[in-house]
Amino acid sequence: MARLPVRLRLTLAFCLAMAVVLTALGAFLYTRMGTELTRAVDLDLRARAAATVSSLAQRERAPLDAGRGLIDPDESFGQVLTPHGDVVETTSAVAAAPMLPPGTTRTVTKPVFLSRHVVGIDDPARLLALPVRLPGTVAQPAVLVVGAPLGDRAQALDRLLLLLLIGGPLALAASSYAGWLLAGAALRPVERIRREAAAISETEPERRLTVPSTGDELARLAHTLNAMLARLQEALEREHRFIDTAGHELRTPLALLRAQLELATARPRDRTELEAAIRSAAAETDRLVGLAEDLLVLARTRQGRLPLRREPVSLPRLLTEAAEAFRARATADGSTITVESPGSREATANLDPVRLRQVLHNLLDNALRHSGPSGPGRITLGAEHADGVVHLCVHDQGQGLAPDMLAGPPPNPRPDAGSGGLGLAIVGTIAAAHGGRVSLANHPSGGALVTVSLPTASAQSGGAQRRSAAAGSRIGPAAVADERGAHRCGEGRGGCETDADADAEGHVHAEPVGQRGAERAGVEVRGSERGDGVEPGEVV
Repeated sequence: MARLPVRLRLTLAFCLAMAVVLTALGAFLYTRMGTELTRAVDLDLRARAAATVSSLAQRERAPLDAGRGLIDPDESFGQVLTPHGDVVETTSAVAAAPMLPPGTTRTVTKPVFLSRHVVGIDDPARLLALPVRLPGTVAQPAVLVVGAPLGDRAQALDRLLLLLLIGGPLALAASSYAGWLLAGAALRPVERIRREAAAISETEPERRLTVPSTGDELARLAHTLNAMLARLQEALEREHRFIDTAGHELRTPLALLRAQLELATARPRDRTELEAAIRSAAAETDRLVGLAEDLLVLARTRQGRLPLRREPVSLPRLLTEAAEAFRARATADGSTITVESPGSREATANLDPVRLRQVLHNLLDNALRHSGPSGPGRITLGAEHADGVVHLCVHDQGQGLAPDMLAGPPPNPRPDAGSGGLGLAIVGTIAAAHGGRVSLANHPSGGALVTVSLPTASAQSGGAQRRSAAAGSRIGPAAVADERGAHRCGEGRGGCETDADADAEGHVHAEPVGQRGAERAGVEVRGSERGDGVEPGEVV
């Protein structure tokens, strides 16, 4: 049954329902007709019995002669019986045998109807027995029995049954055909929607289904399918961007690795040159491994939630370790990394330390890639823990973010965005997995300001969690969003300072950060207090 077409199933169900209805209706009509015919016979018997009683009362002599004063034997028949069952008078249509047995006549004290066979009558008969007192007698009343054959009633019922047996199937066939047509008409819009959906191919994912103007279930179905198509288009575009980004990111290190290997084998080289080529190839291999891990993180988010292993994390130590990891690269670029530590030994949060290191490493990598073009740049790395939310911010002195990024970066990096686009995608994915979000802005003093807001595990059920996760509850790079209430790295505050004022272009209205200059290349750690192994003014 489940393999049959919907139209056929609807028609069969309608046919079955109509068969039940027609059968019940036919049974009702047949029963009702029999009841009404029997009632008509009973009324006729009452009238004839009354006429017979009147005729018997007008008699002048007794005993009565057989055949006199009784009803017309052509239409009905009757007998007058003594209480003991003896026939006093009878019509010629019936035999001399009593129409009722003696036991029945003795119990007749009021009019009673019976249905039984009568000797001399071919068809079943309907009888009315009632007590009567004969003229000239003082004994107990006699019993008058008036009857009529039920042959006409049976013939009428037979004709009705024949009509029902012929008309019922015809009515069922006609109603089933009508149900087939109605089911086709009802499913025609569904079939049209199916054909339109089948015509939508991967090359034209922007096509949508025509929504009927009926406002009924079909219109809601079309709206739902269009919403699903929009999500599929978004997912398809996201996958395309993901593949393009993966190819773009992997192409450069692979090309460099191949070039190093070809140069190493192109001509005889001394030991120093070979070691340099091997170190360069190893560096590119490490870069490939890092890219593969980043792409794996993005791929996992498309299969479900990114697994997190939360544990107490020291924010000062986390910032210091991240800065130390990029010390050599910053020194080579002539840049400095200034860590604005929360400054408290108790500045801890229940987060995933491995994922947080990925966040900071990607943000620092982006900042170093976009350092100021005119010379050494300063990168400020800060953190703040307030109201159950950890704010990590990175400020560079590069060219800042493009207006289209401030208006809302794409959910996946573009191939022309370089590693920075992939880095932001990773950051957004990890932030969303924590129930947080990423805010982008251009700092008034120049450069980009990226703030990552993460609710701690203890605030998951509180208002801070709801406020922080409202704009980034989904997993994936789409959690990177323009944040009007941006955070900036503030001097002397040991972390991020909130500033909720922003203009229409997403630029944060804030006072320029104070002087944080470093006299020599490296990483400068700054804090208002000693905490977690970080000394104020210590260069790491």
